[in-house]
Amino acid sequence: MTTAQPLTRDALQHSLTDLFAPWVQDLNLQVVSWAPGEVTLRLPQSDRLSRIGGMMCGQAMMAAADTAMVLAVIAHFGAFRPCSTVQQSSSFLKPLSGQDALITATVLRAGKSMVFGEIDVRGADDGKSVCRASTTYALQ
Repeated sequence: MTTAQPLTRDALQHSLTDLFAPWVQDLNLQVVSWAPGEVTLRLPQSDRLSRIGGMMCGQAMMAAADTAMVLAVIAHFGAFRPCSTVQQSSSFLKPLSGQDALITATVLRAGKSMVFGEIDVRGADDGKSVCRASTTYALQ
């Protein structure tokens, strides 16, 4: 995504292809909504992302959470700014089984060199929170 491109849902969706590695693209994330400093993505449940019993694996949720926060940073600044994950801490509250995940990433504070955020992962069908994460990013 370039600074000349208006910030829209479609522009954010295209940034998933333009900015992220192929294995992240394989998660099939979809931009559900966005506002300044906040993005919600849908992570489709699939057998490839599930453990025994149909539980979505934590690694997939954390990759989606990290990706959602990068998009929230874009939504905060109105354009892509190169950034690196410095810290990501997660707490898994309960398993997510048999439904997609909705990942909402929110920028709490953005300075000149650092961005702090929170992420909530919840079931798309029941709305119950399954994971909370906090993140810190260094802006380049």
